[in-house]
Amino acid sequence: MGSATRRGHRAQLHPGAWWLWALALGTAATRTTNPLLLALLITVSAYVVATRRPDTPWSRSYGAFVKLALAVILIRLLFATVLGSPIPGTHVLLTLPELPLPAWAQGIRLGGDVTAEALTFALYDGLRLATLLICVGAANALANPSRLLKSLPGALYEMGVAVVVALTFAPNLIADVQRLRAARRLRGRPDKGLSGLLHVGLPVLEGALERSVSLAAAMDARGYGRTAQVPPAVRRTTAALTLGGLLGVCAGTYGLLTAEGAAYGFPLLLAGLAAALAGLRLGGRRSPRTRYRPDRWDVRAWLVVASGVAVVALLALAAARDPAALHPGVVPLVAPTLPLWPAAAVLLGLLPAFVAPDPKEPS
Repeated sequence: MGSATRRGHRAQLHPGAWWLWALALGTAATRTTNPLLLALLITVSAYVVATRRPDTPWSRSYGAFVKLALAVILIRLLFATVLGSPIPGTHVLLTLPELPLPAWAQGIRLGGDVTAEALTFALYDGLRLATLLICVGAANALANPSRLLKSLPGALYEMGVAVVVALTFAPNLIADVQRLRAARRLRGRPDKGLSGLLHVGLPVLEGALERSVSLAAAMDARGYGRTAQVPPAVRRTTAALTLGGLLGVCAGTYGLLTAEGAAYGFPLLLAGLAAALAGLRLGGRRSPRTRYRPDRWDVRAWLVVASGVAVVALLALAAARDPAALHPGVVPLVAPTLPLWPAAAVLLGLLPAFVAPDPKEPS
């Protein structure tokens, strides 16, 4: 039994690889507004999730992210319809009653002509954000959050615990409310209205307080928060590397998200990541702790990350060389076409479906 569990643990892919792959696909989605390429990115992430998602409660969050992405697209179209759009257009689809606004609200309108060009621009823009959300949902469905927390550097462990507790508090709270309401219905007592809320709310808050106290006691018993003494020079070097690295990451990300900064964005992002990782590694000396069965970064993890990095690098190159193919025009309104080699680059994101271990197969 123990050896089988160890083999199954080693067969799992490092959770950090899944997050880097998904964030790379999301970054690639920001480089284009072509709906065909965005739909291909969504298809790639959905196929990988369908083939490599484990059968666990946290892996079912992908559907919620897809629904959130659809809501984002609908809200973007609704805003373009009601509040108008700066995109000029000649193909009027419908005309809404327009409300006059004061002079200080110049540039904003309520109602008026709704053109096909404005709706198409809103659809492209909303689909890009929806693709980014779906890629993040793929990471949530594929990466085990507890294993990801265990893999964090020692310098980020406290922050990671706080994030995990915050993210798991709401589902536990909802489960407690449903359990208590079901118990009141079985006893023939009201579970709705103000009276039901008062009788359910107090036990829920009491249970949340008990869980918080139990968690604090368990963390204190395991030596959580204890730090080791490090020389002042190491602390100053850690702060400089971490702060400089984070600034480099922000500047590099901004460069990747803008067409003008594509030349310097990627090198600056890599330099910032290297400095930040070095700072986190030095900062981990203040939080000495051991890991039980640590996740190994093997060849499959490198291949998964490399596939995502290849997608975003090739799409950034395509956006610099042929921006018209990745950003189809809406004025005049033209039908988007699927560029061949950027589409082939997106298909590289399917590599995890073939190299990552299948969690449904017995180890």
